[in-house]
Amino acid sequence: MDRAYEGDKTRSLAEIQGFIPVVPPKSNRKKPWEYDREIYKLRNEVERLIRRLKGFRRVFTRYDKLDIVFEGVVMLAMIFDTILC
Repeated sequence: MDRAYEGDKTRSLAEIQGFIPVVPPKSNRKKPWEYDREIYKLRNEVERLIRRLKGFRRVFTRYDKLDIVFEGVVMLAMIFDTILC
């Protein structure tokens, strides 16, 4: 979730489905809630990893039909990303 989806309906739907939303409230909320700042910071790392993986065309377009092959390509892209960085 992101701040754009921090509405009460979205938060309650996420909680019903068993997720723990860690989105900071908007600054103009009348009743702001507490959230785990450290977990929210990790979200940025995940988003940057996904952006780098999308740089690999085969991952981005998902040519592979089998999930196991696609998972292998994602792992290979992660290895290349680690070596190149």
